[in-house]
Amino acid sequence: MTASILGSGAEQQPLNEEEAFQLGVSAYIYGYPLLVMDSLRRVTTNVAVPQGALSPMGQFAHHRSFPGSSDRTIAGASVDTLYSLAWLDLSRGPYVLHVPDADNRFYMMPILDGWTEVIGNPGTRTTGGKAGDYAITGPQWTGAVPAEVEQLTSGTNMVLLVGRTYSSGTAQDYEAVHALQDQYTLVPLSMFGNPSPRLDEGVVDSSIDMTTPPRDQIDNLGAAEFFARFSRLLKDNPPTPQDAPMVEILNRLGLVGDFDMSKVSSSVAQGLSRVPETARKEIQRQYARQRQANGWMVSTGSGHYGTDYLQRALVAYIGVGGNLPADAFYPIARFDGDGKVLNGASRYVMRLTQADVPPIHPQGFWSVTTYDSEYFLVANSINRSSLSSRDKFQENPDGSADLYIQNEFPGADKQANWLPAPEGEFILMLRLYWPKDEAVNGAWVPPPVRRVD
Repeated sequence: MTASILGSGAEQQPLNEEEAFQLGVSAYIYGYPLLVMDSLRRVTTNVAVPQGALSPMGQFAHHRSFPGSSDRTIAGASVDTLYSLAWLDLSRGPYVLHVPDADNRFYMMPILDGWTEVIGNPGTRTTGGKAGDYAITGPQWTGAVPAEVEQLTSGTNMVLLVGRTYSSGTAQDYEAVHALQDQYTLVPLSMFGNPSPRLDEGVVDSSIDMTTPPRDQIDNLGAAEFFARFSRLLKDNPPTPQDAPMVEILNRLGLVGDFDMSKVSSSVAQGLSRVPETARKEIQRQYARQRQANGWMVSTGSGHYGTDYLQRALVAYIGVGGNLPADAFYPIARFDGDGKVLNGASRYVMRLTQADVPPIHPQGFWSVTTYDSEYFLVANSINRSSLSSRDKFQENPDGSADLYIQNEFPGADKQANWLPAPEGEFILMLRLYWPKDEAVNGAWVPPPVRRVD
């Protein structure tokens, strides 16, 4: 249908409402990750100096403890690693990332372009956790980097670093991770080697909404504002050559340049106005198209997307920062093993036999975390949101372990294995960091979560 609508050159006819609507849905899905990224950037860099989980452009924001249930900035936030987040604007020039020797502690520093593609990932799996320097350069930069520095090229000027450093969560271990985080540094390439590089203060914009979750801010936009933002962002974050067919669609809709809904024809405006709700539903429907096993969505489609724009949009919807599967991937369960929606009104058991334990490399780890229906953490009486390979479980006589996933306290004899669930519908996310091949290729799948009442 797309090819017939596009036509060619001067022979193309003005779009009618239905054609604009159909093309607009494709354009929305294509651009959705870029807008979610930019919304997250606007919120998390809206400070003059580093302040908790926020920091100006070009500087790290080190999370010093696991997020709590009141933190609704990042959907799907981890309670296994401490984040080190940084945003770069490469139109100002390249930056050099320094990572220290991690001394056998698992960490990863995935670097994402504006379209959420992973362009590099220094870390335990890829570099052995050794110290190194990496120059992150933008699409227009043509200079040279020092011989001892590895160059990573981004196709966009907007770049996000989503560092994750493993922590057990104890006060002593937090201190050790903080010392490592303080050695992650970013400096402009022009100041590389300067013992006292100058860091610019950030600019605070009082008009930015600092309370609504960044993803929700995009989901709440009408078509006119969504596509206007999209057209502005395209200038510094250009499509790739493989996106040429999509660029034809964007041109057809007038999205390349400065888009203004008031200046397009009434039929195009009417068609585009219908797009956001339909496109968002299509993104959410992509969830059901993932590989399913025992009630889990077991998807390894993240980090590199090619032209699978719908998959890319789904990962951005679930939580910006999807990893390459070889580094980490996250099976997700919204349903129990019988296909019924998980709900805190019921009690569930997830049994881990030796064959069911997530297969990971020795320096990797796994965890299972509860979220509400929008992928945010939920308060509970024991302040526990996950169970993981760092925990010591109460075992059954045969060596298996039953994880009790429920809202009500299961009793002192089961508390070590209790994963509190919220009262209503909830989501489980299983994380495998540095998984073995059998997990990535599908030979292993997570065990079902069984309802027991």
